[in-house]
Amino acid sequence: MISKSRRFKKSSHQTIFFSILIGSLLVLVIGFLTFSNLKISQRRTDLTAKIGDLKKEIQILEKKNQELRAGITQTESESYWEERIREQGYKKPGEEQVVILPGEEGEEGKTGGQKGLWQRILEKIGF
Repeated sequence: MISKSRRFKKSSHQTIFFSILIGSLLVLVIGFLTFSNLKISQRRTDLTAKIGDLKKEIQILEKKNQELRAGITQTESESYWEERIREQGYKKPGEEQVVILPGEEGEEGKTGGQKGLWQRILEKIGF
């Protein structure tokens, strides 16, 4: 009878030890999987935000591409090049160019003929 009780005590300690070991391993695995899931979720959120930013950038670049294509189409016309050449000062044979010069400004030209209060006081004093 004594031998049966010793066996029973040993197996009881072993059962408790293995139960705790398996429980600890189970908790570690669940913790690891939860942590991995959180990291994956955060990464997915970051990538979704990045996809949104890249879509906005694509739209901006497509708009700019359309503007550049319109500019290329515009430069293919003769009227565009004629206007650009005239801006540089060239003229067609038989045409006369007219250049408008800025008017000459005297002392009163900048102020529009009106002198300020201090200017009039200084003139009266003699400066």
